[in-house]
Parts: sequence; C-alpha cells; structure tokens
Amino acid sequence: MTFTRRQILRNGSAATIAFAALGCGQPAHSRTANAGFPLVPDPAGLLDLPRGFSYRLFPTAGEPMSDGFMRPGHFDGMACFAHPADASKLVLVRNHEKFLSITEGGPFGEEHAMLDRLERSKLYDTTASGAPCIGGTTNVIVDAATGAFESDHLSLVGTIGNCAGGASPWGSWISCEEQQLKAGEGVNKDHGFVFEVPAAATGVVDPVPLKAMGRFGHEAVSFDPDDGIVYQTEDNYQGLFYRFIPSTPGKLADGGRLQALAFEGWEKADTRNFASDWALPTARSIAQGQPFKVRWVDLEDVEAQEELLRIRGQAGGAAIFCRGEGMAYGRDEAGIGHHYFNCTEGGRNRLGQVWRYTPSTSELTLIYESTDADRLDLCDNLAMTAWGDLLICEDGWGDQYLRLLTPAGEIRDFARNAHEGRFEFCGACFSPDGRIMFVNVQQPGHTYAITGPWESLGV
Repeated sequence: MTFTRRQILRNGSAATIAFAALGCGQPAHSRTANAGFPLVPDPAGLLDLPRGFSYRLFPTAGEPMSDGFMRPGHFDGMACFAHPADASKLVLVRNHEKFLSITEGGPFGEEHAMLDRLERSKLYDTTASGAPCIGGTTNVIVDAATGAFESDHLSLVGTIGNCAGGASPWGSWISCEEQQLKAGEGVNKDHGFVFEVPAAATGVVDPVPLKAMGRFGHEAVSFDPDDGIVYQTEDNYQGLFYRFIPSTPGKLADGGRLQALAFEGWEKADTRNFASDWALPTARSIAQGQPFKVRWVDLEDVEAQEELLRIRGQAGGAAIFCRGEGMAYGRDEAGIGHHYFNCTEGGRNRLGQVWRYTPSTSELTLIYESTDADRLDLCDNLAMTAWGDLLICEDGWGDQYLRLLTPAGEIRDFARNAHEGRFEFCGACFSPDGRIMFVNVQQPGHTYAITGPWESLGV
C-alpha cells in the first residue's frame, strides 16, 4: 500500500502507517467495553488478528543467530529502517531488556562460553563478578516484499535494561537503559544512559553512552523533525519529562542541553491525577482535553552519580509523571506536530494516561485516561498510525492487547497475545512503505511481521 503525501505529512514520517482493522467472523474474546474489531482466534494459539490479516513468526529467543551468538531474550522496543545498501531489504533494530538480575538467555550461551569471540572493547560493562552485562540490541534483516526473516546479529552488548528508545531521522536506533546503577552497585561502570545503534551496523558497535542526554531511568525518545530536539520519558513513579537540545543537529555525541518540563503557574506539578493527593499543593484534578502551558527547566550535572536527576529537577519546579514510557511523533490534519507519550500507571485508577505535547504552542494535554482495564490496561510502547490513531502496546495484568486510540477518544482492539504466557506486547513499528507491521512479545521472545488488507481501512 502506498500513502499520499498528505497522509505522510500528517505523521512526519513515511515509516508510520495506518493501523486499524475492519474484520468479521467470530471474536476471539468477549469484550463489551471496546467498540473494537472482532478478532479471529489463531489456530496456533499465538496471535489473534482481524479477518484478512496474517503474521509471520521470526526465530525465537535462545536459538543461534547468523553471527554465531545466541539470540538474547526479553525482546522490547524496536524500530524498522530501510536497508542502507539494498532496497529489497529492511532492518529491524531490537532491544533486549536484560536487567542485572537476569543472568540467563544472554548472547554468549551457557556460562558465557562464547564471550571470547567478542572483542572486549565492544562490551560496555561487566558485573562485579566479571560476567558480561547482557542487555543490548540485535539487528534483524528482513525481506521488504514479504516480511520474511533473513538473518540477525548482535549489535550492542554490555548494557542493562534496554527497554525502549526511538528511531533517529538519520537511520539509527537510540537504545535506552532503564536500569540506573552506578559503578560499585554490582557493576563496574555507571548505567542509566542511551546508546546509538545504526541500522547499517553489520556487527557489534562501539558502546558509547550519550551522557549529555542524562543519567536516569530512560524509557523512550521522540525526535522533532522541525528543530532536531529530542524528547525523553522516564520510567519512574515520580519521573520527569525531558527534552535534549543537541549542540550539533544530527550529532548527539557532540553533547547539548538537557531540560525538564514544568507547568506555568503550577510549581512541581503532580500529573498523576491520584484523587488521594488532590488536597496537596502540588496535585490537582486534571480533566481530559485540558491544555496546560509549560516551560522548561535547565538541568545541570546531568550524569552525576550521587543525586538523582529527577529529584533535582523537581526541586527546580519540574512536573512529575507516573512511569513515562512509550513515545510517538505525528502531525495532525493542520500539519501541526505533536509528541505523544504514555504514563503507564497514571490516572485515578492507575491504569494509564496518554499525553500530548505540542511544541508550537508549548502546551501539554491529557488526551486519554483509562478508567477500565477492559478498555486500556497499563499502556506501554506507542506508535503513530498514518491517519492519526495511536497504536498502544499493553503491559497489563490480564490478556495483552494492541489497542488503537482514535482522535475521538475511542479505544479499539487490533490484536491479542493468545500465547499461554500472556506477556506484554512491545516494539510495534512499521515498514517505510506501510505494508508490514512488526511487533514483539517480550517472552518467550517472539517477533511478528503482520500483513493484511491495509487498503480497506479507510485511510
């Protein structure tokens, strides 16, 4: 399917695609809360989709990769890129959220027997015992016409808790460490940074932490195509919302200035919307659709060990958010750009919030707050569709769904994880031509390529 120039401009990128579904047939689940599309039960018990849509399952975690290393588990955030040298191929760069406590399922096999095959300068860090940290990324080569898996290889290793990130405009994946540790806390280097992995990488990249972007519990990033500013979420119950202004546009390693969002006229704003806190001077009831003017607080010593960046930001008046996670950028019908982000446990019922920041007006708006787990249960990774719906990956307590949030505020189902493990969806992204959607299920480590009658979706 090809999109018109208007449709592409609405999203700021040809890599985002219309994502909704028109289906018929018997539903795979009984749901009255959502006006979603019926999902057809998958005979294989893996992924329920609307009629007419199908998937390819890529090789699972724990098997040998094309470079001889083992495919790491705990799949998470991901982006899709055009292959830099072969128009018939695509490249997925995929995170592996391996925290320090997770010692199994790394790329080097049992007892890290294959570690000696890796040049040591390519390993960012080791544990106090000398074992390699096993978080990082893999690059996956895919056939652009069919979505079929072709090969994969290790591309970043030695990091911790690589949860989400974001795609840069110049063809690289910004992989974010969610686990913030300092040297001596079971590791030998500081953690809580972001790392850049080019889609063009053919092996393991040099692990260079982009320290000027801050040391905190990173989750996702979103690039603004108009000015090059990078927005960042923090996965913490009292996290901040950041922006990074690069010194040199397109060269994050050159450093820059880090800031945190604050509300005009509401110091240290508590956006979590917990009714129990409304009597506090920093908290109040926030209604959906209510815009707030914001300002930005400069942050200093952004890689400091001893004092948490978010604590210093709050002291300077910055607002707090409840577990900022997925991010996406898109343009509306008027061509105005917005950055959307999820707060996984924000809201009166602690089921999730979706926020929209508009740089052109310096306004932040709560566009959706879940009141029912059957509608939206703990929103996590986020992607933009070509016509302006948001695609949300759930990380909830029951069945896991891919949900659509429409501009009218309706939640609709697109897919259900039918695997018995019921683990979270993550890393949803689209091929540049919009023909294939890719998504991960974190465990047992599945990557799916989804195709179907996109042209019938009313774009």
